[in-house]
Amino acid sequence: MASLAFASIAYLFAIREFFATPIFSRRVVVIGMVLAAVWHVAFLRVASGADDDIHRYLWDGRVQRLGYNPYVVVPNDPALIGLHTPETRTLNNAYLPSPYPAGAELFFRAVTAIHESVLALKVAFVVCDFAIVFVLLDILRRSGQGAHWVLAYAWNPLLAVEVAGSGHIDIVGVLLLLLSAAALVRRWRTVAAITFGLAVAVKLLPIVLLPLYWKRIRMRDAALAAVVVGLLYAPFLSLGRIPIGSLGTYVQSFRFNDPLFAALERVAAPQLVAGLAVLVGFLTAIWIRRKSAAWSSDAFAWPIAASLLCAPVVYPWYLLWMLPFVRSASTVPIIIWTVSIIPTYYVWHLRTLGRPWLVPGWIMLLEYGCVATAAAILGFRRFRRPAITQRPGQGM
Repeated sequence: MASLAFASIAYLFAIREFFATPIFSRRVVVIGMVLAAVWHVAFLRVASGADDDIHRYLWDGRVQRLGYNPYVVVPNDPALIGLHTPETRTLNNAYLPSPYPAGAELFFRAVTAIHESVLALKVAFVVCDFAIVFVLLDILRRSGQGAHWVLAYAWNPLLAVEVAGSGHIDIVGVLLLLLSAAALVRRWRTVAAITFGLAVAVKLLPIVLLPLYWKRIRMRDAALAAVVVGLLYAPFLSLGRIPIGSLGTYVQSFRFNDPLFAALERVAAPQLVAGLAVLVGFLTAIWIRRKSAAWSSDAFAWPIAASLLCAPVVYPWYLLWMLPFVRSASTVPIIIWTVSIIPTYYVWHLRTLGRPWLVPGWIMLLEYGCVATAAAILGFRRFRRPAITQRPGQGM
């Protein structure tokens, strides 16, 4: 926690410098990327927690290759005890089938087919992380922004911790979503549609960005993307039912870092509140799409942020989805959030002491209070700007 606190403060100072200095030398950017790579390698060598999600990934990939459906089999089924390896015996929520979409499941299968280990999955995630850097550099070059903004992504403390350290499938979806954004910039509409569909097939969170593609892709592109996603699910069809695994249980029972959802759940069913979270993301995307016809990076960040604010579970690695898109003044509250969420890691320590799986109130106050304060300051400055730039004699 102490090292992450130091890294977070250093990161925020770097972000301030990025806004203040329009151009950095190429040498500075290269050195910065080398430092980021070194940090990733250091975390790559750290063993994942005994019940981290990556052990579930390993199990899902293994059972697929053995001919089982991860949406049906339950890891703690006594009949399947012989299928476990030392790395899968401690996977979390072993009483439930997998909740991950088909794109994620097929990724698990592909990686474990090459080498079945937690390290292999983590290396695959880090490769996706490095690929994001190259795609982001291309976007920055085409948009005329300084290449140093790639460090706003690569230096974020969450990245090394959750990709190289714990290992989370989200980074695969982030790469696909960024590829889709890059394809929109180049007007490669078919590629943009398919990669967006694949990103949703890795995790459902970016579905709220769908309105951003309105009139930017053709209907035949959207139909092709839907067919591709449907084909991903084809291997998992069982008795004609849509394979969703334990997704319903996730919405019904899983809670973490969810102050707004917890408040709304007191007056409405959890399924309804979860639907509201998706609706908020959709409406945010629609508002941004109507506001600006041109492509902008923050348009991909804010709908996801709005949806997460209302979600039943807000784990730190969920914020990875926004990292490649936060490089404008309007996204400063999101940048703050990627740092202010770090104290929630304290909950993992509390669990080792036998404490409940619950984020203390003071941590949520710190986390969301920082975000609200940043948003208030940003809004105040925008409100004051017209008055400051007003010329004498123009009125009261």
